[in-house]
Amino acid sequence: MEKTLDKKGRWRGLTVAFRMSPEENEDLNTRVRLSGLTKQDYLINRALCRDVVVMGNPRVHKLLRNQMAEIIEELKRLECSGDGSEEFLETLRLVAEIWNGLKEG
Repeated sequence: MEKTLDKKGRWRGLTVAFRMSPEENEDLNTRVRLSGLTKQDYLINRALCRDVVVMGNPRVHKLLRNQMAEIIEELKRLECSGDGSEEFLETLRLVAEIWNGLKEG
């Protein structure tokens, strides 16, 4: 296998791996999609306590719009039933945080 440099001229020859539950994996994938970053860049930023800056582009905008539509539908359902899941509330907090960051930036 031939060695190659990444976009910033770094050699990245080490692999870091860990196990997750299916729920944790789904949550991670949602966060990565909404950030607009690659999973690798997202995980490196989080592991090194760096800020994750959402890269606004048409794909991220569409994902946020779709996520907001899901949130609205879930809120309507919750209004009728009177209950809510912690997973949903966490996703709501994440999207609101990202949305506020996009509006301010």
